[in-house]
Amino acid sequence: MNKKLFLFIPVICGIFWGSGGVFTRVLNDFGMNSLTIFTARVTLACLMLFLFLIIFDRQSLKINLKDLWIFIGSGILGFMLNMCYNEAAFRVSLSLASLLLSLAPIFALIISAILFKEEITKIKLACLVVALFGSFLVSGYLDGGSTVFSPFGILCGFLSALFWALFGMFSKIASNRGYSSFTITFYSFLIISIAIIPFADWGIFAEYLTTNSSFNVPFAIANALFVGVLPYILFNISLSHIDNGLATILCSGGEPLSATIFGALIYSEYPTFLNLIGIFITLIALSVLINSTDDNG
Repeated sequence: MNKKLFLFIPVICGIFWGSGGVFTRVLNDFGMNSLTIFTARVTLACLMLFLFLIIFDRQSLKINLKDLWIFIGSGILGFMLNMCYNEAAFRVSLSLASLLLSLAPIFALIISAILFKEEITKIKLACLVVALFGSFLVSGYLDGGSTVFSPFGILCGFLSALFWALFGMFSKIASNRGYSSFTITFYSFLIISIAIIPFADWGIFAEYLTTNSSFNVPFAIANALFVGVLPYILFNISLSHIDNGLATILCSGGEPLSATIFGALIYSEYPTFLNLIGIFITLIALSVLINSTDDNG
């Protein structure tokens, strides 16, 4: 497959992750806290992956015990990423939380350059700056959408970006050791599920599933599939073909764009003129980045 086709995969991941706000908002309105929402999502995703692998690809369930630290690391970082982002979203505006998360490529480029010797090219830097500026416009911050500032919330936003970049690093290490995206995703989910299952409020989750079950059960499964299974697997697939810094840049561009689209379609949160300019700028930056990457590197 042409390597440029793999460059679209992180953008798709960003679109899936951008849909997470819809699921989180609905479940939070029912009374679930962020830890319960995340735990239910990851646990269901883990069960879905296990059933898939036990039927179609048992080989992917095998790992070398000396590599267990990699999966423990990716699981912990995935948990910290989600919890810090949720905490930031609760303490500052959603637009500011999204803007802070979009700083992940900066951390990813620096970490990847240090650990994997990945080149930081002028085009990567230029596209990163332009994409971040476009994301800034998409966030709605200049339109006065963010007036609440919390030092702890802002710190959590920065940490979510750092943990996202570090998660990509651990996934890249696992990929370089020959593990498939299914193996990386499953064991990351399994480890973090074991650690946090005791702390979730399963009573309210059970109540949610039994209340209007014809809708709520498929909704909970969709939450695990579209925000858990698919984006993590696709992101890990992309790391097998492109470097971590580039994948994170592309993913960070897709997330705020999709969040804007979902907000408009579902909650009538229509973009302003500056939002539309930001979407256009970000798409241009991503297009240039994709077209500037040849099949050899």
